[in-house]
Amino acid sequence: MKKKQLMLFLLFMIILFTCSTNEFKIQEPITKEVTIIAPSSIGGGWDVTARAMQDILVSENLMNQNISVINKVGVGGELGWKYTKDQTDSVIAINSSLLITNYLLGQSKLTYKDFTPIATLATEWEVTIVSKGSKISSAKQLMDDLKKDPHAYKIGVSPRLGNDDQLSFVLASQQVGLRTEQLDFYVYENSEQVVEALLKKQIDVATMSLSEAKKYAESNQIKLLVISSEKRLKELPEVPTWAEQGIDLVFEHWRGVMGPPNMSNAEIEFWDATIEKMVKTEKWKKTLQMYMWNDFYKNRRETIIFLENQSRMYEQLMGIHMDS
Repeated sequence: MKKKQLMLFLLFMIILFTCSTNEFKIQEPITKEVTIIAPSSIGGGWDVTARAMQDILVSENLMNQNISVINKVGVGGELGWKYTKDQTDSVIAINSSLLITNYLLGQSKLTYKDFTPIATLATEWEVTIVSKGSKISSAKQLMDDLKKDPHAYKIGVSPRLGNDDQLSFVLASQQVGLRTEQLDFYVYENSEQVVEALLKKQIDVATMSLSEAKKYAESNQIKLLVISSEKRLKELPEVPTWAEQGIDLVFEHWRGVMGPPNMSNAEIEFWDATIEKMVKTEKWKKTLQMYMWNDFYKNRRETIIFLENQSRMYEQLMGIHMDS
């Protein structure tokens, strides 16, 4: 009898331990290979974010899997996101507000609801740039000239109309009475092509994220005319804010991570926990400093709420500012 009771006790403990382990252990993805999709060319904001993640996840031993970054370039992120949506293995993708605005502008049938939100990582400021020899000396002069003649300057953006690069400039121009359809925007595949067009005088001015413009400013190819931050950055004390130029605008561009719609609960929990560990590393904090990104980490639950709020915000902004 005692032997039987002992066996039952041991069996109960095994079942209890197994259930407890399954409940609290974060299971890793099934496959040994993990892919991060950057829906842009090498050097773009999505690509830089993907490769920073790859480096930190590997170097900080946060994952046992092999991690590769694949660039799926084209249609303003659409090709990369369509690819991600159709995957069944361990694939995640970098996203941004363009995922929302593409849909709102009728440029895509994809919405953030077609994916599995995982995290929001960081924000950065938008800048307006000109070539070093440009006759445009300030953002105030730029807006004054455009107010007199909306077609005075050709404005470069990438990778698609409706993204934060264009929207931030539109919001600024609205304050001097300009409408979106009055301005001449020229669209390029990436920031490298935008800067090339600027240097060849095919366009007069461009708007892009700070991390994309930074290397061209450091190589003395361009001038940062204005930044969308609320105050001057200590790293760029010479670059004025829109407020200093008479425009009441503070604008941040965000990037995050998402997966295909069919991710398992185990995979979602794994990524949620792993990215939370990643953003706490010193290497990630140094990455933020290097690219002058702002920490904007949100976990899966917070990201779902954030995307819902962003969708409503962009719908309102575009209804007011992007109609043509």
